[in-house]
Amino acid sequence: MPSSLEDQIVATEERLRQAMLHSDLAVLDELIAPELLFTTHDGHLVGKQDDLAFHRSGAFRFHGLEPSETRIEAKPQLAIVSVRMRLTGTYNGTRVAEDLRYTRVWQRTPGMAWQVIAGHASVVR
Repeated sequence: MPSSLEDQIVATEERLRQAMLHSDLAVLDELIAPELLFTTHDGHLVGKQDDLAFHRSGAFRFHGLEPSETRIEAKPQLAIVSVRMRLTGTYNGTRVAEDLRYTRVWQRTPGMAWQVIAGHASVVR
């Protein structure tokens, strides 16, 4: 495991990105807290089971998630990440390309793992 808190969060964010790209339900289940509150880019509030069902459905296929402009504020038990992400994929066969800004709140579990407990996505114009 990376030594500094920031390095741990960078590694965890990359695991999440890869899990999203490949709809890896096992890793997503591990990284998403049961109490997740996530506000989507169109204002809908979703929880962990909603997010997993979205990936399970296969309606959206990620082709790319390219991060930039990442900022991390890390504390021993909590971290806040803001990252700009270029998202490409297909939704029910229709091509999608969006420039989004994600904010995620990560919490360290009693087992010393990191889980996302809250998040928000906004379209960058």
